[in-house]
Amino acid sequence: MSDVNASVSELNPPSSVTKFAVCTFCGCVCDDIEVHTEGDRITKAKNACSLGEAHFKFHNAERHYPDALIDGKEATVEEAVEVAADILYNANMPLVYGLSNVTCETTRAAVGLAEMIGGVIDSHTSL
Repeated sequence: MSDVNASVSELNPPSSVTKFAVCTFCGCVCDDIEVHTEGDRITKAKNACSLGEAHFKFHNAERHYPDALIDGKEATVEEAVEVAADILYNANMPLVYGLSNVTCETTRAAVGLAEMIGGVIDSHTSL
């Protein structure tokens, strides 16, 4: 009987709706997106513009890579965080870059990190 239940759940993956999702695809940072999912696939992005809908629907949760790599070899996240922290601690003015497609909360955390490690922040707008 469990084999039958397993195959039924595979045919009908769990679905969910997330309200007030934030789209970080462009500078508008719309925060009223309703994201509908089936399993690990986004099937609908209500209230999103055509760019935002494409951003949500064509980015999925398929796992092509391990959670962490150290020198190109698979590692645990904990090990990778330790190595990253060591690199940042020993760096001279490390650069925090690439914040053009993130939420305000992520930017706030990145600014805090840059201040903590004596780093600098830059973005694509300076190019």
